[in-house]
Amino acid sequence: MKKAVIMDEKAVMRALTRISHEIIERNKGIEDLVLVGIKTRGEHLAKRLAARIESIEGKSVAVGDIDITLYRDDLKLKTHNHEPDVKGTSIPTDIANKKVILIDDVLFTGRTVRAAMDALVDLGRPGSIQLAVLIDRGHRELPIRADYVGKNVPTSHVEIISASVLEVDGIDEVSIHEQV
Repeated sequence: MKKAVIMDEKAVMRALTRISHEIIERNKGIEDLVLVGIKTRGEHLAKRLAARIESIEGKSVAVGDIDITLYRDDLKLKTHNHEPDVKGTSIPTDIANKKVILIDDVLFTGRTVRAAMDALVDLGRPGSIQLAVLIDRGHRELPIRADYVGKNVPTSHVEIISASVLEVDGIDEVSIHEQV
């Protein structure tokens, strides 16, 4: 059951614009920068961030996406002895010695980010990995923190944060739900 809308379309847009500026500032420009979105919603957020960064800097930044399905530590629990649904990874450049910004919609336990870092390292050794998320809801199980956060939303364990993006869900919105 939906309790509240935390971010509407304009709030999502503002957060992505702010994160874009923060990425440019922290990295002193966009040289050697690669944005990598974690499938599925993170990949669309990465493309939007890349477009905003290009509009600010006047130059494009490499952007790709990564599928972490085979790197998840709960794969056996999720697949119930069925073949996992692997969607593939597409990164248009070598990430070795690059500044890679991983992008995801919601940061919760940190397990998705850990799986994404494992997948990235299998592709090459980045110079650094930074993390950008639209929502940080807390409750970390691993020592992972985001470098760029659209909004911090303290939640209880019985609440669910749902991030919707236009490209997948037909709407840009972040809402909080009660677990039934």
